[in-house]
Amino acid sequence: MSLMEHSRGIAMHRINAMVLRYWYLLVSSWPRMLELVYWPALQIITWGFLQNYISQNAGFFAQAGGTLIGAVILWDILFRGQLGFSISFLEEMWARNLGNLMMSPLKPIEFLISLMIMSLIRLAIGIIPMVILAIVFFKFNLFAFGLPLIAFFCNLIFTSWSLGIFVSGLVLRNGLGAESIVWTLMFGLMPLACVYYPVSVLPSWLQVVAWILPPTYVFEGMRALLFDHTFRADLMLTALAINVVLFIVSFAIFLGLLNSARCAGTLISGGE
Repeated sequence: MSLMEHSRGIAMHRINAMVLRYWYLLVSSWPRMLELVYWPALQIITWGFLQNYISQNAGFFAQAGGTLIGAVILWDILFRGQLGFSISFLEEMWARNLGNLMMSPLKPIEFLISLMIMSLIRLAIGIIPMVILAIVFFKFNLFAFGLPLIAFFCNLIFTSWSLGIFVSGLVLRNGLGAESIVWTLMFGLMPLACVYYPVSVLPSWLQVVAWILPPTYVFEGMRALLFDHTFRADLMLTALAINVVLFIVSFAIFLGLLNSARCAGTLISGGE
């Protein structure tokens, strides 16, 4: 079926029911809640002190104060957006409940929308303390980016959802034996997304690959804003265009893998 066919007749009550299900799973387990706050807090403290050290010992970084901390926060938005999406999906795989959901009136697009909403909720729980710590300890205010922050956030979250949909399809088709890709895919893209350094440091042939990835434009845009005090709208629009294509392709792949799982019988088993 096409994307339009799957989007017709979206029922909000089914989406709300799925969001409530994931919310109850989250708040009923304090280790899950602690994990959402622990890793972002640990990262911002570790990298923040490193930023202070570099600023004290390198004039270049002193002029570009906050670049490293800003990159850490934006990277965490990208990583935790994808992880928040995928963890909610894996909850169904671990509970062997995915087959039940797919036999219910719940449509695939409703299922994915509920995962996107939970991704935002999980992201907020982890990122808000991280941003507060950056302000308190390192005097770095992410909101000082102003309106460009909205463009940064939207592009990063769209990329994270697209990757989340893609890896969920792989796990759906191949079972929990493919679960490790949920945790590793984003780190594999990290060097090419140029999170902590400009694209120009890459070999020329890798620069071509880097410019295919939407996050590359976001991190280049962040550096342009901090170094040159210029908002590169062209970079954000290009990232958005790539994200639209990436999202549609990821959704189509998910539907294809879902149909394949149904035919192969892996939808019910979902094992290793």
